[in-house]
Order: sequence, then C-alpha cells, then structure tokens
Amino acid sequence: MAKQLSVFLENKAGRLAKVTRILGEAGINIRALSIADTSDFGILRIIVNDPPTAYTILKDAGFTVSETEVIAVRVQDTPGGLATVLEQMSDANLNIEYMYAFLGTSENDALVIFKIEDNKKARAAFKEKGIQIIEEQELYRL
Repeated sequence: MAKQLSVFLENKAGRLAKVTRILGEAGINIRALSIADTSDFGILRIIVNDPPTAYTILKDAGFTVSETEVIAVRVQDTPGGLATVLEQMSDANLNIEYMYAFLGTSENDALVIFKIEDNKKARAAFKEKGIQIIEEQELYRL
C-alpha cells in the first residue's frame, strides 16, 4: 500500500500554487495528483516521494491534511487495458471509492491509483488475478 496525502483547499486563486511551491522548496516531488472540487473547496490528492515530510510541512503551513492508504497497480496501456482490470475487480466484488491514473514507466503501461474499501481483500484479489501492484517505495521513486 502507498500513502496518499489529501489536502483541503479553499477555492481561492493561488492556493494550489502555494501547496506546490511549499512542497517544491522542501525538495518534495509530486509523483501523481488528482483534484476533486466543488464551488467552495477542493481536495488535492497527491502521491509524493516523501509522505511523512510532506505531511508535516503542509500541516505546519496551516493546511488541513490527511493520509490515506491507496493501492497502485500497473495496467496495460492498450485499448481495454483498464476495462480488464476493472472487470477483474468487479468479479472480486471490490468497491472502488475513487481512482486516478498517470503514465507508466514504459510505453506499454499506465499506473492507476485506487482507493478501495478493503485494501487487504484488494491485495489478495490482485495477486490472485495477476494484477501487478506497485509497492510504495517503487511508486515514490517513479
């Protein structure tokens, strides 16, 4: 499992820039991100190379931050690659709370971050179905 940081952001100009500047100045590299928003606020979900340090830095800067365990998997970067993984997850009765994706480390794969209701069950199902899990230290180094 990997650690994802979720940062609560008011929908105000410059808030996202401030988060990324604070992290950048501290030498924290953002590996993946997703933003969900409403008219009043947004939730920035990020995978970084050093979650504990990033968490502390953002908290100290006054941001509301939480840490969540997520699972990263490698998916074939071909038409239907994601559908195959999602169908296997459905067959295993895994409930996806949310997900986001980014390019993989080769031209043949993509990486998908899943927040799943039951991580232990998900890990077992992924292993059984041959879905490659990206372990946290590898993910942070990408």
